[in-house]
Amino acid sequence: MSFRKRLLAGEFVVLAEMDTPKGVDISDLINNARRIKGSVDAVVVPDMDKDAMRISALGGGVLMQQQGLEAIIRVCFRDRNRVALQGEILSAHVLGIQSLIVVPGEDVSLGDHIETKAVNDLDEIGLLKAIQSLEDGVDMAGFDLKGSPSFTVGCTVAPYVDEEEMKREIEFTEKKIVAGAEFVIAPPVYDVDWFAKFMEGAGSLGVPIIPTVFLLKSVGIARYISINEPSAHLPEDLITRIRKSSDRANECVKIAGDTIKSLKALSQGVQIDALGWEHVIPAILEHAGM
Repeated sequence: MSFRKRLLAGEFVVLAEMDTPKGVDISDLINNARRIKGSVDAVVVPDMDKDAMRISALGGGVLMQQQGLEAIIRVCFRDRNRVALQGEILSAHVLGIQSLIVVPGEDVSLGDHIETKAVNDLDEIGLLKAIQSLEDGVDMAGFDLKGSPSFTVGCTVAPYVDEEEMKREIEFTEKKIVAGAEFVIAPPVYDVDWFAKFMEGAGSLGVPIIPTVFLLKSVGIARYISINEPSAHLPEDLITRIRKSSDRANECVKIAGDTIKSLKALSQGVQIDALGWEHVIPAILEHAGM
């Protein structure tokens, strides 16, 4: 069953985020895709994630489709103007991509090409409206298309430090839904109770909410997040749990599984970011009882 059909049926969906390589050696990407085939409903392919130059999301999405996995590609307006964006979206449709996620993209100064000039010809609302217009058969200049695309379109919620920021993000997400977003990808969840507060406010959005589950992998990664990302709300007891374990890598897998198990009662799916450890996704899902 396709990602769209599962969403419409109200079923719990499992997505895996997978970065494309920086270069043309796709062996790791293909091997990881084969390892998770049958375990996830679709693969989310980022668009120059963390502002690092790499194989495009469209290229990665097509590779996933070739491996028999449904691909959902992120579309970022940071690097392309409205003409290039529309052309790529049309290309995605004819190449078999059925779902898109509109994202803003990170600050170019944090990437690996610091002299890059951000384009930002559109914003999130503008890009969502552009996709909707293409689906209606008209481009942004008002010209009719010879055949129109069709997608399931999602958006993201930016991380929020406190309840005030959370409220603003929910209000902004409402505008993105009006502009055409049909599902929402939420930030990584480390504290399920904190996410439950978000869901109390986001329940009125009327579309599926899919939180991210980030595989911590080590004490060092967990500590870095807790110090440098206050919006993460990563509990100290999680770090202690990893540190005290005799098998820390396996404990991180269990933590991800426990998080998914708890989220099943709150959301309509999860997006797993295994940070290159896609081979453990089946174990994470098994621990989650899936």
